[in-house]
Formats: sequence, structure tokens, C-alpha cells
Amino acid sequence: MKFNRKGLSDTQLIDFYKAILKPRLIEDKMLITLRQGRISKWFSGYGQEAISVGAALAMQEDEFILPMHRNLGMFTTRGVPLDRLFSQFLGKANGFTKGRDRSFHFGTVAHHLVGMISHLGPQLGIADGIALAHKLKGEDKVCLVVTGDGGASEGDFHEALNVAAVWKLPVIFLVENNQWGLSTPSDQQFAFKSFVYKAIGYGVKGKSIDGNNLLEVFHTIQEISAEIKQDSVPFILECRTFRMRGHEEASGTKYYPDGLQDEWSEKDPVENYRAFLINEGILSPEENETLTNAIKTEISSAFEEAYKEPKIEFNEAEQFADLFAENPNSPTLPEGEMREMRMVDAFHNALDQAMERHPQLILMGQDISKYGGVFKVTEGLADKYGEDRVRNTPLCESAIVGSALGLSIAGYKAMMEMQFADFATEGFNQIVNNLAKIHWRWGQNADVVIRMPTGAGVAAGPFHSQSNEAWFSHVPGLKIVYPAFPQDAKGLLLSALEDPNPVMVFEHKALYRSIYGNVTEAYYTTPIGEARVVREGTKASIITYGACVHWALNHVEEEGLDVEIVDLRTLMPLDKESVIASVKKTGRALILTEDTLFGSIVNDIAAILTEDAFEFLDAPIKRVASLDTPVPFAAELEMGFLGKDRFKKALQELLAY
Repeated sequence: MKFNRKGLSDTQLIDFYKAILKPRLIEDKMLITLRQGRISKWFSGYGQEAISVGAALAMQEDEFILPMHRNLGMFTTRGVPLDRLFSQFLGKANGFTKGRDRSFHFGTVAHHLVGMISHLGPQLGIADGIALAHKLKGEDKVCLVVTGDGGASEGDFHEALNVAAVWKLPVIFLVENNQWGLSTPSDQQFAFKSFVYKAIGYGVKGKSIDGNNLLEVFHTIQEISAEIKQDSVPFILECRTFRMRGHEEASGTKYYPDGLQDEWSEKDPVENYRAFLINEGILSPEENETLTNAIKTEISSAFEEAYKEPKIEFNEAEQFADLFAENPNSPTLPEGEMREMRMVDAFHNALDQAMERHPQLILMGQDISKYGGVFKVTEGLADKYGEDRVRNTPLCESAIVGSALGLSIAGYKAMMEMQFADFATEGFNQIVNNLAKIHWRWGQNADVVIRMPTGAGVAAGPFHSQSNEAWFSHVPGLKIVYPAFPQDAKGLLLSALEDPNPVMVFEHKALYRSIYGNVTEAYYTTPIGEARVVREGTKASIITYGACVHWALNHVEEEGLDVEIVDLRTLMPLDKESVIASVKKTGRALILTEDTLFGSIVNDIAAILTEDAFEFLDAPIKRVASLDTPVPFAAELEMGFLGKDRFKKALQELLAY
């Protein structure tokens, strides 16, 4: 293995050696402690240290790196305290995730590191968002994100690369090609010889290097960084290497062909770099022994310190306390003149005022810029605030949700419009596993709003009409609002955009242009988590939200019924107190939704009422929902699917009980 120092001093070369030696010695320590039963799991990067260390050394300290689970050297080279690192591995309270996640599933913004989740690909879209922030700020910075040769088969790889190429983002996509995805060799993972060919297809630059050569990795990334800063073109860097140990230690390596590990052991990055230093007279064997012993002592001391920490204790209140970042904003009351608006106008007005109030708010979505979105909610905003802040996106929902999170990590606010709520399936993983869990896992908030045009009644068929709010209300860490009136539409969207946590705003398509109401013209917010009694009554309570509020209002008022209607407005966190209070007052409850029945939020509300208001009930709780089928296209079939007519009968039965 040939090393080209390219002007690096002897002192720098020794520092590089210390940097690559430390993760190797930690690897040795972890293997021993795993066999002793002192840690439960270990994902080894043994034999791949040159990539992690070379990349971390090449990047500026204030440039973000998004590592994977074999990139221990990125954490050590960035100076993450070893005691906290070992606390993380041991599941102790001093770890970065307080025992809630394992190994390298964490980040630390103080060290400009954003960790992975188990799904392997989502961090790629986050890198796009961080790089976009650099570009918007005019910063001379690059973001580096790591994926493996196996992880690069995920759709996230395509989406993130496509977005980075289209937006010309300063991202280095480092592919750690270690030849195997667990037990699957590369020739069963992809059909090309090098990831450089991928670069050609995306219109970006690419290069393949020896990932076991520390200096080659270092110099190449420095050169790529300089090139990106000049040309603003993303880059694919393939680092060829090999995983010497199992996918994780317990899985072993019996599937490797005989002799393969011996072949790659001759290319060991630490041994070869040490030999280079000794042969060049830069490091003596005695100095090497002294360095090695000093690092071993440091590692052993830090590990024992972490090991002696008390076992973590379960505290229920703490688990909930860390679910969301604290919102520093107080509600802004609606004051001043009002004017009549449609729902669509109220949402537009909210975005307009939020863009003015929050200069670092970025809007993203398909066709939302000059075209104004398919529902024209963002019409005219690109002309007013510029196309950098009101951005058309490729059809890459996962990458764009990830980019929104990346923007948040870099200090921005982000709003993404799903063209239809149905399309959230394409970004589902990012929403439920990254946005929802990141603050609970390692304290990083996701200042992201996702707008979800939703609902039936417009004869749009099974893929444009679904009510999928229950998919997300099941996931802790998300806030969900669903306004039924223009005044709430504006106020709840503005609250969502102020909130430093992920908020999903469901906007019923059929209400956009059919519902009118007086809306306060000045900026105001409607508190998230508060239901509203929209009609007083004493004989029964209808608990509902969205378009169903209008079904209920119209029917009750036409029939002159003494029935109370509670508009939930927020589905998560649910205003249980208001729901219970209404049912205690009336003694009867009908819970109405446009969603299909099985698995719907109406079932949870019914359970809450059974537990907390049972003795006040004068009749069994009624639940009314759509049929447990997909949404049909033909208007006649759609009307039969929806529970609008069944609701009237159910209410009559409830009142007559």
C-alpha cells in the first residue's frame, strides 16, 4: 500500500496515526467486553477505520457528518468524550440517548454529527437538508453522509441523490463499499462494478478509491470538498474496503469464502499505515508502544468509569417529558378586524404571515412554487418570498421529509406539502421513525410541519381520498391538527409553524372552497391540543373533527336537536378533558369520523369514555365511520362508503335509547 503525504508534516502524520489507532483499540476492547457479557451488542468497523478517520480529519470541524454504525472513528476523531460514548454503548443515563437507543443511533450537534436509524437510508435525505441550509446561508461548507453498499440499494439513496443533483447541493455521498450486506455479497445486491457509474446517471461527479488507505481517503475528501465549494455539485465517493467481522459480532462470518479474510487482512488500514510511518522513520517501535499503551489506558479508564455508572432507572414522567421539545411561544390571541375567507384562503393567509414572521421558514413541495400547488394554497408566495424559500421539489417524498429535518438541524423551520395525504406513504419512514422519535432519542428537535390535503367527497378514488390520520396518531412524538373552520385553519397552522416539534396539519380538500367564515386578519395562533364546543346541547354529545363537524352541524340544526357538538381540532395530543366533560354533561356519546372504523381514533375515544365516564352514560357509545373498504371513485359508491347517512340513523337511535 502506497501512502502519499502531500506536504503533511511528521507531526500531522503522527496525529493521524493516533486518530486511526484509537478506534482500532476500542474495537479490541469492545470484543473483549462483549465476550465478558459486559455489553450486549457490537457492530464492528474493524478494518474500515481509514474511511471514518480520513473523512473526519478532512472535513472542517463545523461541517456536518452523518455516519453509520461502522464509523466509530468519526465519533472519536470529532472528540466525542469516551465516557459518554461507552455510556451510550452500555445503555446508561449518561449516554446520548439515555438508554433509549443503542450503539451509534444518536447524534450530537455540538460535534456536528447526526446519527443513523436502523433503516440505513434516511440519513441521506437529512444531509440534503443540511446542505441546503449551507447554500441558503451562503456558507462555504460541505456536508458528508455515509451509506453502505447494501444501504445504497434503498430508495432513499436514489431520492437523496436526485434532490441533491437537481438543487446542486454541497453533499459528499460516501459509499462505504465493504463488499457484503450482512451475508449477501455485492453481486447479489447490485449489477454494476462501481458506484461511479451511479454518478453518471444522476449527473453528478464520482470517484472510487482504496478505502483502506488513510491518506488517500483524507486527500481525496479534501480535494472533493474544495471542488464542491467551487462548483456546488454533489459527489459520490466510493471507498472500497472489507468488513473483517460479522454484520454484528453475534452473526459471525462463516458465509465468507475461505481465504477472503486473509486476503483483506494484508490490506489492514492500521497495520499498513503504522508500517509506513516506521519505514519512513517517522515513528519508532518504542514510540508506537508508548502511544498504544497511553490510548489503551485512556480507553480502559473511560470504559470502567461508564461501567460503574448506576443502572438506568425507569421514570415514566421522564419518558413523556422528553417526547417533545419545549415550545417557548405563548399563544397569540386573535384581535382586530375580521374578513370572510374560504378555508383555502385561511391556510394561504397563515403561510403568508408565517413567512413574513419567520425569515428562516422554508416551504417545500411538488408544484408549490410558481404554480401555487395543486390546490393553490401557496399561490403567489414564490413571487413574494422567492423560489429559494418556496421550493418546488422532485417527486421524492422521503428525501424531502428528510431534507426538512436537515433544515431543522441546521437552524431553519421547514414546511412540506404532501401533494395528497395519500402520498405520505412514500415518506412514511422519515415521518414515523425520524421526525417522531428524534427528540425523544437524543434531544434534537424536528421543527417541521407537514401539510396533508386529505379526505373524500370529491370523487377522487382510492389513492387521493384516504383519511389516514390514524396511521400517524398511533405514533408518539407527532402532533396532529385537523381544522374544520377557516378561523381554526389559520390559527392552527400558525401554531404548527411556531412549534419546534413535528406537526402534521390535515386539510380537508372538500372544505377548501366550500366552507367560508370570518377570520382575524392579524397574526394569531390557536393552541394545539384544545377542542372546542361548536354547538351547545344537553341530550347527547357528538365528538368529531374535519368535514364531519359540518355533517353534524347541518343535520342537528336542520332537525332542531338538543345535541352538543365537540370539534376536536387536535387529534394528538387529544383534549380528553373536553371530551369527557361534554359526555358527563349530556350522558350520551356518538363519535363520528370519515376514517374507516377498524383502527380509527374513534375507538380510542370510546375506550377513554368507557374508562373515565362510564357511570355518567345513559346509553351505549355509538361509533360511526366509513366502511372498512378502500374509497371508491364513483360518486354514488363514495356516498355509500362514507358514514354521513349512517350517522343520522345512529344519532336517532342514540337519542331514543
